[in-house]
Amino acid sequence: MIIITGSAGLIGSEAVRFFCDKGYTVVGIDNNMRQSFFGKDASTDWNRQRLSALYGDKYIHHSVDIRDEKQIKTLFETYNTDIDLIIHTAAQPSHDWAARDPYTDFTVNANGTLVLLENTRLICPDAVFIFCSTNKVYGDTPNALPLEEKELRWEIALDHAYAKGIDETMSIDQCKHSLFGASKVAADVLVQEYGRYFGMKTAAFRGGCLTGPSHSGTKLHGFLSYLMKCTMAGDHYEVYGYKGKQVRDNIHSYDLVNAFYHFYQAPRIAEVYNIGGSRYSNCSMLEAIQYCEEITQKKLDWNYSESNRIGDHIWWISDVSKFQSHYPSWEFTYTIPDILQEIFEQNTERWSQDLPQVKRETLVTSKG
Repeated sequence: MIIITGSAGLIGSEAVRFFCDKGYTVVGIDNNMRQSFFGKDASTDWNRQRLSALYGDKYIHHSVDIRDEKQIKTLFETYNTDIDLIIHTAAQPSHDWAARDPYTDFTVNANGTLVLLENTRLICPDAVFIFCSTNKVYGDTPNALPLEEKELRWEIALDHAYAKGIDETMSIDQCKHSLFGASKVAADVLVQEYGRYFGMKTAAFRGGCLTGPSHSGTKLHGFLSYLMKCTMAGDHYEVYGYKGKQVRDNIHSYDLVNAFYHFYQAPRIAEVYNIGGSRYSNCSMLEAIQYCEEITQKKLDWNYSESNRIGDHIWWISDVSKFQSHYPSWEFTYTIPDILQEIFEQNTERWSQDLPQVKRETLVTSKG
């Protein structure tokens, strides 16, 4: 029995499919707060319905708020020691949104994680607990790296210690995180502490940009999905700061969930892993725009704003060496072009349903 929070979101739904396809029974927890955060276009209800239709009684859905101690306790007690694995992906994921409502951001990200950890400890302490953390726990420390400006991206020197990517030794202290980053730090440290203090099998996976075709991308979160949607639909896109040359590594949701599976098969106590596309799958904003335009054969309507988003990284590439050393059979399967092509092919019909007739015809035509 596996519990997955945020089960209708990008990583949660990928995890549901992954484990149901392997024959596991999955209990999903998702109350569609993403719609509350970002509006109707960001709703994950379509994904929940799809999962229920695909897997029937192998997928048991609960519309529960992870902050609700009473309901979470009841749910855990229902399945009790049959619970082998908890994959916690539910979160408020936006810098900008967190600044508008810090209380909700912190209670969802930090308090919600505490509720899940404590019920795991009390009810199914032998279960593996995997937390979807973020590279934002490092705050703006990466922005102090000595970067070189290239034609389309910022880059680090080949002889720099982080040339392969940023590893887990980078400090998370004495820097600006954004309020979102701070709430995720609290959750990340809780996951570690429950592992160390209580001997629980926990891991915090500090992701870069997580992406894939099931992403309900929106202006404030999910940039590859939202970028492709804007390119396909002819909507305007705003690039914020750093000359559009900021670099992100992007990991496909399948590759990330496969990493979770490897950890579940041979769990460790209180582990922390930087996880992202690494040097295998990364791009700058300008490069991502070029990819989207090439795939859709359309020009993106975009402009540049000099002001960067608070807490945003100029350059982030994850060094996944630590995880690969622990789980050498895990490997990447998706590059940036692979990811964008899949987003394009699998979302045309769904996205077109929300558009006026003229734009709908344009979107379908772009797919050919």
